[in-house]
Amino acid sequence: YQENMYPRMQIEEEGYYVKPMNCPFHVEIYKSRQRSYKELPIRLAELGTVYRYERSGTLHGLMRVRGFTQDDAHIICREDQVEEEIKNVLNLALDTLKSYGFDEFEIYLSTRPEKSVGDDRMWEIATESLKKAIESTGLDYKVDEGGGAFYGPKIDVKIKDAIGRMWQCSTIQFDFNLPERFDMYYIGEDNQKHRPYMIHRAIFGSIERFIGVLIEHYAGFLPVWLSPVQVKIIPIADKHLEFANKVKDLLSENKVRVELDDRSERMNKKIRDAELQKIPFMLVIGDKEVETNSVAVRKKGKQGTEIMSVDSFVDYIKSLIKEKKKEI
Repeated sequence: YQENMYPRMQIEEEGYYVKPMNCPFHVEIYKSRQRSYKELPIRLAELGTVYRYERSGTLHGLMRVRGFTQDDAHIICREDQVEEEIKNVLNLALDTLKSYGFDEFEIYLSTRPEKSVGDDRMWEIATESLKKAIESTGLDYKVDEGGGAFYGPKIDVKIKDAIGRMWQCSTIQFDFNLPERFDMYYIGEDNQKHRPYMIHRAIFGSIERFIGVLIEHYAGFLPVWLSPVQVKIIPIADKHLEFANKVKDLLSENKVRVELDDRSERMNKKIRDAELQKIPFMLVIGDKEVETNSVAVRKKGKQGTEIMSVDSFVDYIKSLIKEKKKEI
């Protein structure tokens, strides 16, 4: 892996590297004490920043970077637990991606290459468990014969964005190399040492890349539950600020991400700025709204407003957020 790593740094006679992967550290946690078969499966997860030397010509916005955050997890389990663990991880991956609005997938099963580590039986068990997990979803998949890593077979999930591009996302990867290299074992029911199975998994792959894909997929108009600011309150004049602040406090108490635009600007400019920020809801407040305890609701991408009572709007936006609705 040396060609993908940054060079060694020397600090006060100690050698340091910036880490290109999280795996060895999770192995060390596992090995910090002796493990029993009763403890397995052990699942270790980390949102860890890793650094890989990518050639400058391959770098591209958030999609291909040299430092990124990986939603890494490693599952260390017994042979009899492998199939259930793989099914659970694949279902987690698909459910998570669907919740972000992606419902078109390409799934690949990559099998044993010519040069590999691990015995035939382990490869057969691992490959079969991956195959069964995919088939249990009812989704079509493609087999990439010999396309697995030298250390184990894998599942790759690609997602399709709004303009039809496919992006590599989730990976579920067996590893027969690290358990051998690091001499990982557990004490079995027979009181003997046994080699565990190790599964790498990442749901998003790179958090930065996934954010980039999300922004392009929705052209910046993120669903309400994902929007950094969900509501912008726009008082028409200073005399409406007191009521506007009460509305803001009520929304904040209900876990809605809200901002109050109290700048000395014209209302049309405030609305235009909120539209450019692609904020899902603007609440315009004037004399009528103060008198009737209501708000004039303007939805992203739509002209005109709808009058709603403050409580009705709070209930409405809470339901959109809870149900992760794409449209409003």
